[in-house]
Amino acid sequence: MAKEFIVPGQIITGAGALTMAESTLAQFGRKAMIVTDKVMVELGNCAKVETALKNQGIAYSVYSEIAGEPTDIMIENGLKQYREEGCDFLIALGGGSPIDSMKAIGSLVKNGGNISDYMGKIIDVEMPPMAAIPTTAGTGSEATQFTIITDTKKDVKMLLKGKSLMPALAVSDPQFTMTAPPKITAATGLDALCHAIEAYTSKQAQTLSDTFALSAVRRIFKFLPAAFHDGKNEEARTEMAVAALEAGIAFNNASVTLIHGMSRPIGALFHVAHGLSNAMLMRECLGFALSGAYERFAQLGRNIGAAGRDDTDKEASEKFLAAVTALTKELETPTLEEFGIEREAFFRVIGKMANDALESGSPQNTRREITKEDIEQMYRNLW
Repeated sequence: MAKEFIVPGQIITGAGALTMAESTLAQFGRKAMIVTDKVMVELGNCAKVETALKNQGIAYSVYSEIAGEPTDIMIENGLKQYREEGCDFLIALGGGSPIDSMKAIGSLVKNGGNISDYMGKIIDVEMPPMAAIPTTAGTGSEATQFTIITDTKKDVKMLLKGKSLMPALAVSDPQFTMTAPPKITAATGLDALCHAIEAYTSKQAQTLSDTFALSAVRRIFKFLPAAFHDGKNEEARTEMAVAALEAGIAFNNASVTLIHGMSRPIGALFHVAHGLSNAMLMRECLGFALSGAYERFAQLGRNIGAAGRDDTDKEASEKFLAAVTALTKELETPTLEEFGIEREAFFRVIGKMANDALESGSPQNTRREITKEDIEQMYRNLW
């Protein structure tokens, strides 16, 4: 059966990628809006992008109000600034939040309205040119047709989708990931690992997505611990930037499964960063999914050297799960309780979270039949 495989219009990776990207940015328009956060401004990363634009004689406006994970309110304010400043293209600088925000702002430029209007719909609108410059090695948003925005009125994280959300340019320059602290390195790196594992074990997996997913998993297991323990390790940072891009391409074409479905409600209701809530769920969710895809999980185990040819698929799968669990511990992933969430408050909304998880559609990509009761039990098991 024919499959479609979607990637950004242009990808530039490696040291010096931003400099190489200048000529492309010059073709995008007359005035850019840089969507970022205040940390990127304070660290001087935004100034590097501004210099690249100045080198090409391009005007710009900086929207640095993305604080935490993006909300509909941040999108409304960004759209207002874009219009008032007379911008004609967008650049995102940061982790998944600024990149997701850029996509959401871009989707409203021509037709207006609210981003929540697209909940449950495919976004198919005319977009301004968009360039994504990730500063964390994790979300892969620079290579996806997805954006996650919180609807503040309904307390729901909306997973919005459409091919028009794909950036025209992805610039993966490791200089921007060097400033990520250990906790961010861990959470975003494990987010990328989730993307790759879920893409490979998804019902929607295909040959090309498998190629990118396997490469990403192998690269992450090799280089994420090094990047976590020594943030100045340039080789580890460069390889993790590539791994995040690979994982993004993989899940963009194969989708995600149970982890992401259960993660979004935790983030929406308890304000846990996306990558961290994914990491908290990995052992429980993958443990549930194993029996539906022993052959796939076994291949992952052999891919990273955790299992050998003599192991049965079941044994190799369990060894892979053990390796994932060990990695989350090495990277100091907290439990929900250690994060500061109250047990009673969490248990009170388990029913809502299970409903929201299923409504996202992601759990249904898991290669094992799953019910609302299964999801509720997994939430309880986290305690």
